[in-house]
Formats: sequence, structure tokens, C-alpha cells
Amino acid sequence: MSSEKLQYRRVLTIAGSDPSGGAGVQADIKTISALGCFATSAIVAVVDENTVGVTGVHPVPVDFVTGQIRSVLDDIGTDAIKIGMLHSSELIQAVRDTLDLYPSITDVVLDPVMVATSGDPLLQQDAVDTLRSVLVPRSRVITPNIPEAEILLGEKIDRQENLPDVARRLSDRCGGVSVFLKAGHLTDNKLIDVFYNAETGALTPLESERIQTVNTHGTGCTLSSALASFLARGLSLDDAAAAAKDYISAAIAAGAGYEIGRGHGPVHHFYSWWK
Repeated sequence: MSSEKLQYRRVLTIAGSDPSGGAGVQADIKTISALGCFATSAIVAVVDENTVGVTGVHPVPVDFVTGQIRSVLDDIGTDAIKIGMLHSSELIQAVRDTLDLYPSITDVVLDPVMVATSGDPLLQQDAVDTLRSVLVPRSRVITPNIPEAEILLGEKIDRQENLPDVARRLSDRCGGVSVFLKAGHLTDNKLIDVFYNAETGALTPLESERIQTVNTHGTGCTLSSALASFLARGLSLDDAAAAAKDYISAAIAAGAGYEIGRGHGPVHHFYSWWK
């Protein structure tokens, strides 16, 4: 019998919690697990929210957040990192400084969370510049939606045909990071996200049918966690982006028929495993 030990593909999520289970760390762990990886987490804030909206955010002390990150990485390690909601400049800088202690970890996916699905703001105004200048350049991929891309670029985005140029310019402005630009906030019948691979200069349209459903809570968390999971499993950047798009599209479709909560329900993270 072989004595070789099996190894998990590991993904660390650094994000806030969601007690309703559809977004944040809860959605990240579900996604990572559904895609065959081992999920670890560092909680940055306890968020009081449900499918209707966000009532409050209780930040975890910054040194306790960085302590969680170091505890995971010094013991378990990781193959990829997903970063979600970081609510302050101090926290963003601290996460960057901590990641710099582990330069070999390069597969970092940053979801620049600024606005909840419900429209509630989640990021303090003074933290936007810090996010753009400090943490985005440490990431391999960012996954903004249209409102977040508008904040990062400082301009209105309202036409599908402009997204390829927007993704390239967003990459240039943010230090050459690859960009998965999500088109869900546009109103075209076709949903065409754009992935710009800054490492090769390749730009890939990722098309899917637009599904009419209110169950879109946590789609950004889920997409970014899926991308990190596929990178952890060894897929190339382009293949990981395409696989993450397929996963979130299928999860939205599978969850569309469910009714849970009074607002924006979750996607079905485990659609491959149960109905």
C-alpha cells in the first residue's frame, strides 16, 4: 500500500460573513467546497444582513484579521486566495502587508466589493483609492461588476460594446492586473462578461443567457471564489475564467426556481450534487 499522503487543493477566503448564507464567506465556502477544494477563511467583519438588505457591519479588529490569515498560511498554506469585502483603508493596507510575507502565493483573486446586491454601500469612501493603489496590484485577477468598475475608473459605463475597452483601461489604471468584468447590471438580452488577460493581452467574451430571477444574492462572491478554486486546481487563467463563468451561470439557473427570503435569494451552489 502506498504511503503517499493525499493533498487537498486549498483556497483561503478573506471576507465578511453573511448570516443569511447567500453571500460573503458562507457563499465562498459553499463554492470552494462544491468545486472540489478545501476552504479556509479569515473573517474581516460580521455583517448584519439578509436577502432584503444590510442593516449593519461590525468590523473585526485589523490585527485579528491578519492573525487569522497568518494562522492559516503558516500551518495549512493555500493554493489560491479570494479576497472579498474589506471595509477600511487600514484593513486593506494590513492585508496587503500580510500577503507580502508570502510572495510565493500569486493566485490572488480580488472581488472589489463596494456595493451589495441590494444597493447598500459596503466600502468606506476613503478606502477606494487604497484598494486601487495598494491591493489591486497584489492581485492576479479582479472581478468588478459595472458599478464597481465605474467607481474604479471614475466614469459611467452603459454600453455592452464598450466593455472590452473598459476592461483594458481598468487593467492599465490598476497596475496591469487581469480583469473579469461582469456585465450583469446592463440590460441587454444577452449577458456577455469580458475577461481581459493582462499576462497575454488576450480578451475573451464570456456569453450566457440572461436569466430573469431575483435570486442573485452573492453572485459576485460566488464567481470570484469559483475563479480562485479553478486556479487552485491548476487551470490556466483563461480556462479558469471560462470555467468560473460556466459555474456561476449554472448556479443562477439552478437557483432561479427556488423561493427563500423576501428579497434577493441565493444561487444554488451545489446544483451538481442535489436539487
